[in-house]
Amino acid sequence: MVPRMPDVDPDILVVSNRGPLSFSRNDNGELETKRGAGGLVSTLGPGIAERRATWIAAAISDEDREAAGQGMIEAEGFRLRSLVVDPDEYRMFYDVVANSTLWFMHHNLFDLPRRPRIDRRWREAWDAYRSVNDTFCNAVCEEASEGSVVLVQDYHFSLMGERLAQERPDLRAVHFHHTPFCEPSALRTLPDHVADELMRGLAGFRACGFHSSRWAACYEAGVAAQIGEQGRTFVAPAAADHLDIEKVAAGEECAQEMAALEEAIAGRKLIVRVDRIELSKNLLRGFLAFDDLLRARPDLVGGVTFGAFIYPSREALPEYLAYRQEVEGLAARLNQRWAKGDWMPILLDTSDFFPRSVAALRRYDVLLVNPIRDGLNLVAKEGALLNERDGVIALSREAGAWEELSEGALEVNPFDVAGTCEALSEALDMEPDERARRATVLRRAAGRRTPTDWLHDQLRAAGAL
Repeated sequence: MVPRMPDVDPDILVVSNRGPLSFSRNDNGELETKRGAGGLVSTLGPGIAERRATWIAAAISDEDREAAGQGMIEAEGFRLRSLVVDPDEYRMFYDVVANSTLWFMHHNLFDLPRRPRIDRRWREAWDAYRSVNDTFCNAVCEEASEGSVVLVQDYHFSLMGERLAQERPDLRAVHFHHTPFCEPSALRTLPDHVADELMRGLAGFRACGFHSSRWAACYEAGVAAQIGEQGRTFVAPAAADHLDIEKVAAGEECAQEMAALEEAIAGRKLIVRVDRIELSKNLLRGFLAFDDLLRARPDLVGGVTFGAFIYPSREALPEYLAYRQEVEGLAARLNQRWAKGDWMPILLDTSDFFPRSVAALRRYDVLLVNPIRDGLNLVAKEGALLNERDGVIALSREAGAWEELSEGALEVNPFDVAGTCEALSEALDMEPDERARRATVLRRAAGRRTPTDWLHDQLRAAGAL
């Protein structure tokens, strides 16, 4: 059963699209509650649970909607208010604007001769985006006690700041952007009134936070160029929850997956990537660089395996379905081209089984993290903390994590397939002393901050610390 709790006045509210709890049915058809998955829950969740803060999120599934009908829910240390949004309005808010427009804009993914297409349907979707932002703003105003701190998470809720400042000036609201932020020129793909509304919404917060100084600078330039204001920002890179991932690493399931992985690679060197099947993650160029590596280095044929532990994402969008087919097709073609004997050059796993991914991060000789553009990339930090072989990280300079890990990682230009091939070759040939030195630097850098530090940075930006 889903428990209820009496109303209390929270001091902290978190707003995000997905909540910290997920709901499903047991064998008896009863609704059950468990902690949700995802990076936001693992990084922000522990500190929020300690403070009995209220988390406001969208009721997305049928089970979410049923649970939302029971009012405020407490489980796994969280207090959750799920908001039921009209499904058609939510689809336009989420699929058309948030994921097909803002995500593409901030990650420089638009195919400009074709996208974005700002037609009447899109303008209706922008109205829906505004409406959903208003719905969440209303919920915050209802739940928040005088002077509460409001931590609004990500690009889904870019419009809330201006209205919260108007209707509840007592609240201390900050916004955290988990994606990169686009350069000012990219804002010009939007209609002028939309770009103005977007930037006024963000400028209404006390401050906007980013994982790297580069994205903060892009936002500041965008605010100045679009609405002539000075953007208030703070930089606070999120941290991997090392206690949580180390618990998984020490578990029986991970041990079983490690044994299976060792059997599959049979003593060969191992290149690993752990990613969503997402356009910005640059999976295709990673496989093409491996293909180049085998062409350039015949000595590595049969002696190195590429383990791709990748999982589907946003398959309601046709671009993502097509991308998955392209990724799987390329991996199959390369396996057909290079496989021999008991050697399968690419181990492709799309099961999204976390203990298996953790086993791969423990075992890699090289971790390839080559996004086209990324707000942070926690996998790079998790790999640095988990790896047991002084593994080398080949890291895109376009990832926010580059700012913290550049001293220990090998730099990758994500668009340069030949250069990525050379980085993989250098990593595989690196002398043990240099590997150990780099791995030590990476572990220190990745372990320098904790999820609590990240939460405190947001509270400090809100004036609550």
